[in-house]
Amino acid sequence: MKFQNMFKKRVTEPVKSAEPDRPEVPDGLLKKCNACKSAVFVEDVKQNYYICPHCRNYFRVHARRRVEMIADPGSFEEWDKDVVTGNPLKFRGYEEKVAALQEKTGLSEAILTGRVTICGLPAVMGVCDGRFLMASMGEAVGEKIARAVERATKEKLPVILFACSGGARMQEGMVSLMQMAKTSAALKRHSDAGLLYISVLTDPTTGGVTASFAMLGDIILAEPRALIGFAGPRVIEQTIRQKLPKGFQRSEFLLEHGFIDAIVEREQQRDLLGLLLKMHGTGEGKCAWKTAETEREIPEKEAMSDEPSEEKITPWEHVELARDKDRPTGSFYIEKLFTDFVEMHGDRCYGDDSAVIGGIALFHGRTVTVIAQEKGRGTKGNIAHNFGMVSPEGYRKSLRLMKEAEKFGRPVICLVDTPGAFCGLEAEERGQGEAIARNLYELSGLKVPVLSIVIGEGGSGGALALAVADEVWMMEHSIYSILSPEGFASILWKDSKKAKEAAGVMKLTAEDLKNMGIVEQVIPEREKLTEENFDSVQEILDREIRSFLDVYCEMPEEELLEKRYFRFRNM
Repeated sequence: MKFQNMFKKRVTEPVKSAEPDRPEVPDGLLKKCNACKSAVFVEDVKQNYYICPHCRNYFRVHARRRVEMIADPGSFEEWDKDVVTGNPLKFRGYEEKVAALQEKTGLSEAILTGRVTICGLPAVMGVCDGRFLMASMGEAVGEKIARAVERATKEKLPVILFACSGGARMQEGMVSLMQMAKTSAALKRHSDAGLLYISVLTDPTTGGVTASFAMLGDIILAEPRALIGFAGPRVIEQTIRQKLPKGFQRSEFLLEHGFIDAIVEREQQRDLLGLLLKMHGTGEGKCAWKTAETEREIPEKEAMSDEPSEEKITPWEHVELARDKDRPTGSFYIEKLFTDFVEMHGDRCYGDDSAVIGGIALFHGRTVTVIAQEKGRGTKGNIAHNFGMVSPEGYRKSLRLMKEAEKFGRPVICLVDTPGAFCGLEAEERGQGEAIARNLYELSGLKVPVLSIVIGEGGSGGALALAVADEVWMMEHSIYSILSPEGFASILWKDSKKAKEAAGVMKLTAEDLKNMGIVEQVIPEREKLTEENFDSVQEILDREIRSFLDVYCEMPEEELLEKRYFRFRNM
Protein backbone atom coordinates (compact mmCIF):
# COMPACT_ATOMS: atom_id res chain seq x y z
CA MET A 1 0.00 0.00 0.00
CA LYS A 2 1.43 3.36 -0.97
CA PHE A 3 2.11 5.68 1.95
CA GLN A 4 0.07 8.88 1.64
CA ASN A 5 1.48 12.12 3.03
CA MET A 6 -0.94 13.52 5.58
CA PHE A 7 0.18 17.04 4.77
CA LYS A 8 -0.79 16.67 1.11
CA LYS A 9 -4.04 14.79 1.48
CA ARG A 10 -6.97 16.74 2.83
CA VAL A 11 -10.29 15.44 4.05
CA THR A 12 -12.44 15.67 0.95
CA GLU A 13 -15.50 16.88 2.82
CA PRO A 14 -15.67 19.19 5.83
CA VAL A 15 -16.78 17.68 9.12
CA LYS A 16 -20.45 18.59 9.48
CA SER A 17 -22.41 19.23 12.64
CA ALA A 18 -25.78 17.73 13.39
CA GLU A 19 -26.92 21.24 14.28
CA PRO A 20 -27.37 23.58 11.27
CA ASP A 21 -26.15 26.68 13.11
CA ARG A 22 -22.91 25.03 14.37
CA PRO A 23 -19.85 26.24 12.38
CA GLU A 24 -17.90 23.80 10.23
CA VAL A 25 -14.36 22.76 11.14
CA PRO A 26 -11.95 25.17 9.40
CA ASP A 27 -10.18 23.77 6.37
CA GLY A 28 -6.71 22.43 7.28
CA LEU A 29 -7.48 21.98 10.98
CA LEU A 30 -8.17 18.25 10.59
CA LYS A 31 -6.41 15.62 8.52
CA LYS A 32 -7.06 11.95 8.00
CA CYS A 33 -4.58 9.28 9.13
CA ASN A 34 -3.93 7.08 6.12
CA ALA A 35 -3.32 4.05 8.40
CA CYS A 36 -6.25 3.99 10.85
CA LYS A 37 -8.43 6.49 8.88
CA SER A 38 -9.10 8.50 12.04
CA ALA A 39 -9.47 12.25 11.87
CA VAL A 40 -6.62 13.94 13.68
CA PHE A 41 -5.93 17.55 14.58
CA VAL A 42 -2.94 18.77 12.60
CA GLU A 43 -1.56 20.71 15.56
CA ASP A 44 -1.80 17.63 17.81
CA VAL A 45 0.17 15.62 15.26
CA LYS A 46 2.85 18.31 15.00
CA GLN A 47 3.22 18.42 18.78
CA ASN A 48 3.41 14.59 18.84
CA TYR A 49 6.48 14.27 16.60
CA TYR A 50 4.22 13.82 13.54
CA ILE A 51 2.82 10.57 14.91
CA CYS A 52 -0.88 9.65 14.81
CA PRO A 53 -2.23 9.85 18.40
CA HIS A 54 -4.62 6.96 17.68
CA CYS A 55 -2.48 4.29 15.99
CA ARG A 56 1.09 5.69 16.20
CA ASN A 57 1.40 5.73 12.43
CA TYR A 58 4.45 7.75 11.41
CA PHE A 59 3.79 10.65 9.06
CA ARG A 60 6.62 11.96 6.93
CA VAL A 61 8.46 14.97 8.26
CA HIS A 62 9.66 17.95 6.22
CA ALA A 63 13.42 18.45 6.32
CA ARG A 64 13.40 21.73 8.25
CA ARG A 65 10.93 20.36 10.80
CA ARG A 66 13.19 17.31 11.25
CA VAL A 67 16.13 19.60 11.98
CA GLU A 68 14.03 21.43 14.58
CA MET A 69 13.14 18.11 16.23
CA ILE A 70 16.77 16.93 16.49
CA ALA A 71 19.10 19.94 16.68
CA ASP A 72 19.58 22.35 19.55
CA PRO A 73 17.39 25.44 19.00
CA GLY A 74 19.01 27.96 16.69
CA SER A 75 22.10 25.84 16.09
CA PHE A 76 21.49 24.87 12.44
CA GLU A 77 23.82 26.52 9.93
CA GLU A 78 22.74 25.61 6.40
CA TRP A 79 25.41 24.72 3.85
CA ASP A 80 25.46 24.73 0.04
CA LYS A 81 22.02 26.21 -0.48
CA ASP A 82 23.10 27.40 -3.92
CA VAL A 83 23.77 23.88 -5.23
CA VAL A 84 21.02 23.07 -7.72
CA THR A 85 20.59 20.38 -10.33
CA GLY A 86 21.17 20.76 -14.04
CA ASN A 87 19.43 18.81 -16.77
CA PRO A 88 22.14 16.44 -18.08
CA LEU A 89 19.72 14.46 -20.29
CA LYS A 90 17.86 17.56 -21.49
CA PHE A 91 14.75 15.84 -20.16
CA ARG A 92 11.63 17.67 -21.30
CA GLY A 93 9.79 19.49 -18.51
CA TYR A 94 12.37 18.56 -15.86
CA GLU A 95 13.69 22.07 -15.22
CA GLU A 96 10.17 23.44 -14.88
CA LYS A 97 9.22 20.71 -12.41
CA VAL A 98 12.31 21.35 -10.28
CA ALA A 99 11.60 25.09 -10.27
CA ALA A 100 8.00 24.49 -9.16
CA LEU A 101 9.18 22.25 -6.31
CA GLN A 102 11.77 24.78 -5.22
CA GLU A 103 9.04 27.39 -4.93
CA LYS A 104 6.63 25.02 -3.16
CA THR A 105 9.06 23.54 -0.62
CA GLY A 106 11.43 26.44 -0.11
CA LEU A 107 14.33 24.02 -0.70
CA SER A 108 16.92 24.23 -3.43
CA GLU A 109 17.04 20.44 -3.66
CA ALA A 110 15.80 17.24 -2.03
CA ILE A 111 18.27 17.37 0.85
CA LEU A 112 19.06 19.95 3.49
CA THR A 113 22.63 19.92 4.83
CA GLY A 114 24.54 21.89 7.42
CA ARG A 115 26.18 22.06 10.80
CA VAL A 116 24.22 21.58 14.05
CA THR A 117 24.73 20.89 17.70
CA ILE A 118 22.80 18.09 19.41
CA CYS A 119 22.77 18.17 23.21
CA GLY A 120 25.58 20.70 22.89
CA LEU A 121 27.78 18.49 20.69
CA PRO A 122 28.66 19.51 17.10
CA ALA A 123 27.82 17.41 14.06
CA VAL A 124 27.13 17.68 10.36
CA MET A 125 23.54 16.79 9.52
CA GLY A 126 21.75 16.04 6.27
CA VAL A 127 18.00 15.47 5.94
CA CYS A 128 16.20 14.24 2.83
CA ASP A 129 12.79 15.72 2.05
CA GLY A 130 10.29 13.43 0.31
CA ARG A 131 8.25 16.33 -1.08
CA PHE A 132 11.02 17.05 -3.59
CA LEU A 133 10.70 14.35 -6.30
CA MET A 134 10.44 11.73 -3.56
CA ALA A 135 13.92 12.77 -2.42
CA SER A 136 15.42 10.94 -5.38
CA MET A 137 19.19 11.33 -5.68
CA GLY A 138 20.37 13.36 -8.63
CA GLU A 139 23.63 15.23 -9.11
CA ALA A 140 22.68 18.05 -6.71
CA VAL A 141 21.72 15.68 -3.88
CA GLY A 142 24.91 13.70 -4.38
CA GLU A 143 26.98 16.88 -4.54
CA LYS A 144 25.47 18.31 -1.34
CA ILE A 145 26.10 15.06 0.54
CA ALA A 146 29.67 14.78 -0.76
CA ARG A 147 30.45 18.40 0.12
CA ALA A 148 28.95 18.01 3.61
CA VAL A 149 30.94 14.84 4.28
CA GLU A 150 34.16 16.35 2.92
CA ARG A 151 33.76 19.40 5.12
CA ALA A 152 32.97 17.18 8.10
CA THR A 153 36.18 15.26 7.42
CA LYS A 154 38.20 18.47 7.26
CA GLU A 155 36.64 19.81 10.46
CA LYS A 156 36.78 16.39 12.18
CA LEU A 157 33.04 16.26 12.78
CA PRO A 158 30.64 13.30 12.90
CA VAL A 159 27.98 13.00 10.19
CA ILE A 160 24.30 12.17 10.68
CA LEU A 161 22.19 11.59 7.56
CA PHE A 162 18.42 11.06 7.62
CA ALA A 163 17.60 9.07 4.50
CA CYS A 164 14.24 9.13 2.75
CA SER A 165 14.24 8.41 -0.95
CA GLY A 166 12.69 6.65 -3.87
CA GLY A 167 16.21 5.98 -5.17
CA ALA A 168 18.10 7.30 -8.17
CA ARG A 169 16.54 10.16 -10.14
CA MET A 170 15.33 8.80 -13.45
CA GLN A 171 15.42 12.18 -15.20
CA GLU A 172 19.22 12.30 -14.78
CA GLY A 173 20.05 8.80 -15.96
CA MET A 174 23.64 7.62 -15.43
CA VAL A 175 24.63 10.94 -13.87
CA SER A 176 22.28 10.03 -11.04
CA LEU A 177 23.77 6.55 -10.75
CA MET A 178 27.26 8.01 -10.36
CA GLN A 179 26.15 9.79 -7.18
CA MET A 180 26.08 6.38 -5.47
CA ALA A 181 29.82 6.06 -6.02
CA LYS A 182 30.51 9.72 -5.20
CA THR A 183 28.76 9.68 -1.82
CA SER A 184 30.23 6.30 -0.88
CA ALA A 185 33.76 7.46 -1.71
CA ALA A 186 33.35 10.59 0.41
CA LEU A 187 32.15 8.51 3.34
CA LYS A 188 35.11 6.13 2.95
CA ARG A 189 37.53 9.06 3.40
CA HIS A 190 35.51 10.25 6.39
CA SER A 191 35.69 6.76 7.92
CA ASP A 192 39.41 6.42 7.23
CA ALA A 193 39.87 9.62 9.24
CA GLY A 194 38.38 7.76 12.23
CA LEU A 195 35.15 9.76 12.27
CA LEU A 196 31.63 8.69 13.15
CA TYR A 197 28.81 8.34 10.63
CA ILE A 198 25.26 7.63 11.83
CA SER A 199 22.63 6.76 9.23
CA VAL A 200 18.95 7.10 10.15
CA LEU A 201 16.54 5.35 7.77
CA THR A 202 13.01 6.71 7.42
CA ASP A 203 10.06 5.75 5.27
CA PRO A 204 10.78 5.02 2.46
CA THR A 205 14.48 4.40 1.81
CA THR A 206 14.91 2.48 -1.43
CA GLY A 207 16.91 2.00 -4.60
CA GLY A 208 20.29 3.62 -5.15
CA VAL A 209 20.18 5.46 -1.82
CA THR A 210 19.83 2.16 0.05
CA ALA A 211 22.67 0.77 -2.05
CA SER A 212 24.99 3.65 -1.15
CA PHE A 213 25.16 6.17 1.67
CA ALA A 214 22.12 4.95 3.62
CA MET A 215 23.63 1.56 4.48
CA LEU A 216 27.21 2.66 5.17
CA GLY A 217 26.81 4.01 8.70
CA ASP A 218 29.02 2.96 11.57
CA ILE A 219 25.67 2.90 13.33
CA ILE A 220 22.46 2.41 11.36
CA LEU A 221 19.18 3.35 13.02
CA ALA A 222 15.67 3.19 11.60
CA GLU A 223 12.22 4.46 12.40
CA PRO A 224 9.50 1.88 13.13
CA ARG A 225 7.82 0.24 10.15
CA ALA A 226 9.83 2.21 7.59
CA LEU A 227 10.05 0.68 4.11
CA ILE A 228 13.73 -0.06 3.41
CA GLY A 229 15.03 -2.04 0.46
CA PHE A 230 16.89 -1.98 -2.83
CA ALA A 231 14.18 -3.09 -5.24
CA GLY A 232 10.69 -1.95 -4.33
CA PRO A 233 8.14 -4.58 -3.28
CA ARG A 234 6.02 -3.99 -6.39
CA VAL A 235 9.04 -4.57 -8.65
CA ILE A 236 9.98 -7.75 -6.77
CA GLU A 237 6.46 -9.17 -6.96
CA GLN A 238 6.27 -8.45 -10.68
CA THR A 239 9.67 -10.06 -11.24
CA ILE A 240 9.32 -13.27 -9.21
CA ARG A 241 5.51 -13.56 -9.59
CA GLN A 242 5.13 -14.28 -5.88
CA LYS A 243 3.28 -12.58 -3.05
CA LEU A 244 5.73 -11.13 -0.53
CA PRO A 245 5.39 -11.97 3.18
CA LYS A 246 3.80 -9.49 5.55
CA GLY A 247 6.31 -7.00 6.90
CA PHE A 248 8.82 -7.65 4.11
CA GLN A 249 11.39 -4.85 3.78
CA ARG A 250 10.15 -3.04 6.86
CA SER A 251 12.49 -1.88 9.63
CA GLU A 252 11.59 -4.85 11.78
CA PHE A 253 12.47 -7.21 8.92
CA LEU A 254 15.88 -5.58 8.52
CA LEU A 255 16.56 -5.75 12.26
CA GLU A 256 15.77 -9.47 12.31
CA HIS A 257 18.04 -10.04 9.31
CA GLY A 258 20.99 -8.17 10.77
CA PHE A 259 21.14 -5.05 8.61
CA ILE A 260 20.42 -2.31 11.13
CA ASP A 261 21.55 -1.68 14.69
CA ALA A 262 18.29 -0.54 16.24
CA ILE A 263 14.77 0.73 15.66
CA VAL A 264 14.30 4.02 17.48
CA GLU A 265 11.02 5.77 18.23
CA ARG A 266 10.94 9.33 16.99
CA GLU A 267 10.59 10.77 20.50
CA GLN A 268 13.85 9.09 21.55
CA GLN A 269 16.02 9.99 18.56
CA ARG A 270 17.42 13.29 19.79
CA ASP A 271 18.49 11.88 23.18
CA LEU A 272 20.01 8.75 21.63
CA LEU A 273 21.92 10.73 19.01
CA GLY A 274 23.21 13.02 21.73
CA LEU A 275 24.39 10.05 23.79
CA LEU A 276 26.09 8.45 20.78
CA LEU A 277 27.88 11.69 19.95
CA LYS A 278 29.02 11.93 23.55
CA MET A 279 30.31 8.35 23.50
CA HIS A 280 32.27 9.06 20.31
CA GLY A 281 33.82 12.31 21.51
CA THR A 282 37.36 12.92 20.37
CA GLY A 283 40.46 12.83 22.52
CA GLU A 284 44.09 11.83 22.44
CA GLY A 285 45.18 8.22 22.14
CA LYS A 286 43.39 5.00 22.94
CA CYS A 287 40.50 4.89 25.40
CA ALA A 288 40.48 8.67 25.24
CA TRP A 289 36.85 9.62 25.78
CA LYS A 290 36.31 9.96 29.49
CA THR A 291 34.05 12.17 31.58
CA ALA A 292 33.48 12.31 35.30
CA GLU A 293 29.82 13.15 34.79
CA THR A 294 28.75 9.52 34.48
CA GLU A 295 30.94 7.97 37.16
CA ARG A 296 29.10 5.08 38.76
CA GLU A 297 29.17 5.25 42.53
CA ILE A 298 29.92 1.86 44.07
CA PRO A 299 28.71 1.62 47.67
CA GLU A 300 31.46 1.09 50.18
CA LYS A 301 31.65 -2.44 51.49
CA GLU A 302 33.64 -4.23 54.08
CA ALA A 303 37.05 -5.32 52.89
CA MET A 304 37.01 -8.80 51.44
CA SER A 305 39.67 -11.21 50.35
CA ASP A 306 40.33 -11.58 46.64
CA GLU A 307 41.68 -15.07 47.18
CA PRO A 308 39.61 -18.00 45.90
CA SER A 309 37.49 -19.85 48.41
CA GLU A 310 39.37 -22.29 50.63
CA GLU A 311 36.51 -24.78 50.36
CA LYS A 312 37.59 -27.50 47.97
CA ILE A 313 35.01 -28.86 45.59
CA THR A 314 35.34 -31.39 42.80
CA PRO A 315 35.79 -30.40 39.16
CA TRP A 316 32.36 -31.81 38.40
CA GLU A 317 30.83 -29.58 41.07
CA HIS A 318 32.50 -26.64 39.33
CA VAL A 319 30.78 -27.76 36.12
CA GLU A 320 27.41 -27.88 37.87
CA LEU A 321 27.92 -24.42 39.38
CA ALA A 322 28.96 -22.99 36.01
CA ARG A 323 25.75 -24.36 34.47
CA ASP A 324 23.47 -23.48 37.39
CA LYS A 325 20.16 -21.99 36.26
CA ASP A 326 20.38 -19.23 38.88
CA ARG A 327 23.84 -18.10 37.83
CA PRO A 328 23.94 -14.50 36.49
CA THR A 329 24.13 -14.29 32.70
CA GLY A 330 25.99 -11.83 30.49
CA SER A 331 23.14 -9.33 30.26
CA PHE A 332 23.05 -9.08 34.06
CA TYR A 333 26.79 -8.37 34.21
CA ILE A 334 26.29 -5.58 31.65
CA GLU A 335 23.47 -4.09 33.70
CA LYS A 336 25.47 -4.12 36.94
CA LEU A 337 28.92 -3.09 35.71
CA PHE A 338 28.18 -0.51 33.00
CA THR A 339 25.99 2.53 32.43
CA ASP A 340 24.23 3.91 29.34
CA PHE A 341 24.49 0.64 27.44
CA VAL A 342 23.33 1.02 23.83
CA GLU A 343 22.81 -2.37 22.22
CA MET A 344 23.79 -2.84 18.59
CA HIS A 345 22.28 -5.56 16.44
CA GLY A 346 23.18 -7.59 13.40
CA ASP A 347 26.13 -8.80 11.37
CA ARG A 348 25.15 -6.66 8.32
CA CYS A 349 25.17 -9.86 6.27
CA TYR A 350 22.47 -12.30 7.31
CA GLY A 351 20.98 -12.03 10.77
CA ASP A 352 21.06 -10.94 14.38
CA ASP A 353 22.07 -13.72 16.76
CA SER A 354 20.42 -13.33 20.17
CA ALA A 355 23.10 -15.59 21.71
CA VAL A 356 25.40 -12.54 21.50
CA ILE A 357 24.53 -9.20 23.06
CA GLY A 358 26.86 -6.36 22.12
CA GLY A 359 27.04 -2.61 22.11
CA ILE A 360 28.59 0.55 23.53
CA ALA A 361 28.55 1.52 27.18
CA LEU A 362 30.22 3.73 29.75
CA PHE A 363 32.45 2.32 32.47
CA HIS A 364 33.19 5.06 34.99
CA GLY A 365 32.81 7.62 32.20
CA ARG A 366 35.04 5.75 29.77
CA THR A 367 33.47 4.51 26.53
CA VAL A 368 33.88 0.77 26.00
CA THR A 369 32.54 -1.89 23.68
CA VAL A 370 30.90 -4.73 25.60
CA ILE A 371 30.13 -8.13 24.05
CA ALA A 372 28.46 -10.92 26.00
CA GLN A 373 27.45 -14.46 25.17
CA GLU A 374 23.95 -14.74 26.59
CA LYS A 375 22.21 -17.95 27.70
CA GLY A 376 18.98 -16.32 28.84
CA ARG A 377 17.00 -16.91 32.04
CA GLY A 378 14.33 -19.59 32.36
CA THR A 379 13.16 -21.97 29.68
CA LYS A 380 11.75 -19.26 27.40
CA GLY A 381 14.88 -17.16 27.79
CA ASN A 382 17.15 -20.14 27.12
CA ILE A 383 15.28 -20.93 23.92
CA ALA A 384 15.20 -17.30 22.81
CA HIS A 385 18.99 -17.08 23.21
CA ASN A 386 19.67 -20.61 21.91
CA PHE A 387 21.20 -21.53 25.29
CA GLY A 388 24.17 -19.30 24.52
CA MET A 389 25.23 -21.41 21.53
CA VAL A 390 26.46 -18.83 19.03
CA SER A 391 25.78 -19.03 15.29
CA PRO A 392 28.05 -17.62 12.54
CA GLU A 393 26.13 -14.37 12.46
CA GLY A 394 26.78 -13.96 16.21
CA TYR A 395 30.53 -14.21 15.71
CA ARG A 396 30.33 -11.85 12.75
CA LYS A 397 28.29 -9.38 14.79
CA SER A 398 30.86 -9.49 17.58
CA LEU A 399 33.70 -8.99 15.11
CA ARG A 400 31.91 -6.04 13.51
CA LEU A 401 31.61 -4.40 16.92
CA MET A 402 35.25 -5.13 17.74
CA LYS A 403 36.46 -3.56 14.50
CA GLU A 404 34.25 -0.56 15.16
CA ALA A 405 35.82 -0.29 18.63
CA GLU A 406 39.24 -0.36 16.99
CA LYS A 407 38.27 2.46 14.65
CA PHE A 408 37.20 4.70 17.53
CA GLY A 409 39.97 3.66 19.91
CA ARG A 410 37.87 2.17 22.68
CA PRO A 411 38.68 -1.00 24.66
CA VAL A 412 36.71 -4.21 24.28
CA ILE A 413 35.35 -6.24 27.18
CA CYS A 414 34.02 -9.73 26.41
CA LEU A 415 31.90 -11.85 28.74
CA VAL A 416 32.25 -15.52 27.79
CA ASP A 417 29.48 -17.99 28.63
CA THR A 418 28.70 -20.70 26.09
CA PRO A 419 28.56 -24.50 26.11
CA GLY A 420 30.03 -24.26 22.62
CA ALA A 421 29.31 -22.86 19.18
CA PHE A 422 26.00 -23.92 17.62
CA CYS A 423 26.55 -27.04 15.57
CA GLY A 424 23.37 -27.21 13.52
CA LEU A 425 23.10 -27.81 9.79
CA GLU A 426 22.36 -24.15 9.09
CA ALA A 427 25.44 -23.05 11.06
CA GLU A 428 27.64 -25.15 8.80
CA GLU A 429 25.88 -23.82 5.72
CA ARG A 430 26.63 -20.26 6.81
CA GLY A 431 30.29 -20.94 7.62
CA GLN A 432 30.63 -21.56 11.35
CA GLY A 433 34.30 -22.54 11.13
CA GLU A 434 35.23 -19.55 9.00
CA ALA A 435 33.39 -17.16 11.33
CA ILE A 436 35.27 -18.44 14.40
CA ALA A 437 38.60 -18.46 12.56
CA ARG A 438 38.07 -14.89 11.39
CA ASN A 439 37.50 -13.76 14.96
CA LEU A 440 40.73 -15.40 16.15
CA TYR A 441 42.62 -13.84 13.25
CA GLU A 442 41.30 -10.32 13.70
CA LEU A 443 41.34 -10.30 17.50
CA SER A 444 45.01 -11.22 17.57
CA GLY A 445 45.81 -7.91 15.86
CA LEU A 446 43.08 -5.65 17.24
CA LYS A 447 44.76 -2.33 18.04
CA VAL A 448 42.86 -1.64 21.26
CA PRO A 449 42.92 -3.40 24.65
CA VAL A 450 40.82 -6.57 24.92
CA LEU A 451 39.72 -8.16 28.20
CA SER A 452 37.79 -11.44 28.30
CA ILE A 453 36.09 -12.82 31.41
CA VAL A 454 34.73 -16.36 31.52
CA ILE A 455 31.61 -15.98 33.67
CA GLY A 456 30.05 -19.43 33.23
CA GLU A 457 30.90 -22.03 30.65
CA GLY A 458 33.80 -21.51 28.27
CA GLY A 459 33.15 -24.21 25.72
CA SER A 460 35.75 -24.93 23.06
CA GLY A 461 36.38 -22.70 20.01
CA GLY A 462 32.99 -21.12 20.55
CA ALA A 463 34.41 -19.49 23.69
CA LEU A 464 37.90 -18.84 22.33
CA ALA A 465 36.39 -16.71 19.53
CA LEU A 466 35.74 -14.06 22.21
CA ALA A 467 38.83 -14.81 24.30
CA VAL A 468 41.88 -13.91 22.19
CA ALA A 469 42.59 -11.12 24.65
CA ASP A 470 45.35 -9.25 26.42
CA GLU A 471 44.17 -10.92 29.62
CA VAL A 472 41.64 -13.67 30.28
CA TRP A 473 40.00 -13.90 33.69
CA MET A 474 37.68 -16.54 35.11
CA MET A 475 35.04 -16.45 37.78
CA GLU A 476 36.02 -18.98 40.45
CA HIS A 477 33.25 -21.45 39.61
CA SER A 478 33.36 -21.03 35.84
CA ILE A 479 34.93 -23.61 33.53
CA TYR A 480 36.96 -23.33 30.32
CA SER A 481 37.61 -26.47 28.29
CA ILE A 482 38.35 -28.06 24.95
CA LEU A 483 34.73 -29.29 24.88
CA SER A 484 32.11 -30.43 27.35
CA PRO A 485 32.98 -33.24 29.78
CA GLU A 486 30.23 -35.30 28.16
CA GLY A 487 31.78 -34.80 24.73
CA PHE A 488 35.27 -35.52 26.04
CA ALA A 489 34.13 -38.81 27.61
CA SER A 490 32.17 -39.76 24.51
CA ILE A 491 35.15 -39.21 22.18
CA LEU A 492 37.92 -40.74 24.31
CA TRP A 493 36.04 -43.40 26.24
CA LYS A 494 33.00 -43.93 24.03
CA ASP A 495 30.79 -43.34 27.08
CA SER A 496 29.26 -39.92 27.81
CA LYS A 497 28.16 -41.20 31.24
CA LYS A 498 31.76 -40.85 32.39
CA ALA A 499 31.45 -37.04 32.28
CA LYS A 500 32.25 -36.66 35.99
CA GLU A 501 35.46 -38.64 35.57
CA ALA A 502 36.31 -36.63 32.46
CA ALA A 503 35.91 -33.36 34.35
CA GLY A 504 38.52 -34.59 36.80
CA VAL A 505 41.22 -35.05 34.15
CA MET A 506 40.43 -32.13 31.81
CA LYS A 507 41.92 -29.37 34.00
CA LEU A 508 38.95 -27.14 33.28
CA THR A 509 38.62 -25.20 36.55
CA ALA A 510 39.75 -21.62 37.04
CA GLU A 511 42.41 -22.69 39.53
CA ASP A 512 43.79 -25.35 37.16
CA LEU A 513 43.96 -22.93 34.25
CA LYS A 514 45.60 -20.16 36.26
CA ASN A 515 48.26 -22.64 37.37
CA MET A 516 48.79 -23.59 33.71
CA GLY A 517 49.16 -19.94 32.66
CA ILE A 518 46.06 -20.02 30.46
CA VAL A 519 44.29 -17.29 32.46
CA GLU A 520 45.70 -14.36 34.43
CA GLN A 521 43.22 -13.96 37.24
CA VAL A 522 40.51 -15.79 39.17
CA ILE A 523 37.64 -13.72 40.56
CA PRO A 524 36.61 -15.30 43.89
CA GLU A 525 33.07 -16.41 44.61
CA ARG A 526 32.49 -16.72 48.35
CA GLU A 527 29.20 -18.58 47.82
CA LYS A 528 27.03 -19.94 45.05
CA LEU A 529 26.69 -16.91 42.77
CA THR A 530 23.21 -15.55 42.05
CA GLU A 531 21.77 -12.23 41.00
CA GLU A 532 20.78 -11.59 44.61
CA ASN A 533 24.34 -11.86 45.98
CA PHE A 534 26.17 -10.45 42.93
CA ASP A 535 27.34 -7.49 45.00
CA SER A 536 29.82 -9.88 46.59
CA VAL A 537 31.86 -9.95 43.37
CA GLN A 538 30.82 -6.64 41.78
CA GLU A 539 33.26 -4.57 43.83
CA ILE A 540 36.17 -6.83 42.85
CA LEU A 541 35.24 -6.83 39.17
CA ASP A 542 34.73 -3.10 39.16
CA ARG A 543 38.11 -2.43 40.74
CA GLU A 544 40.02 -4.95 38.60
CA ILE A 545 38.49 -3.79 35.31
CA ARG A 546 39.40 -0.19 36.15
CA SER A 547 42.94 -1.29 36.89
CA PHE A 548 43.15 -3.23 33.61
CA LEU A 549 41.95 -0.25 31.58
CA ASP A 550 44.29 2.17 33.34
CA VAL A 551 47.28 -0.05 32.46
CA TYR A 552 46.42 -1.23 28.94
CA CYS A 553 44.93 2.03 27.66
CA GLU A 554 48.27 3.73 28.32
CA MET A 555 50.27 1.00 26.60
CA PRO A 556 51.77 1.90 23.20
CA GLU A 557 50.07 0.10 20.33
CA GLU A 558 53.17 -1.80 19.24
CA GLU A 559 53.81 -3.04 22.79
CA LEU A 560 50.15 -4.02 23.20
CA LEU A 561 50.13 -6.14 20.05
CA GLU A 562 53.51 -7.71 20.78
CA LYS A 563 52.45 -8.65 24.30
CA ARG A 564 49.21 -10.21 23.07
CA TYR A 565 51.00 -12.14 20.35
CA PHE A 566 53.51 -13.69 22.72
CA ARG A 567 50.80 -14.42 25.29
CA PHE A 568 49.51 -17.06 22.90
CA ARG A 569 52.80 -17.77 21.10
CA ASN A 570 54.36 -19.05 24.33
CA MET A 571 51.54 -21.44 25.19
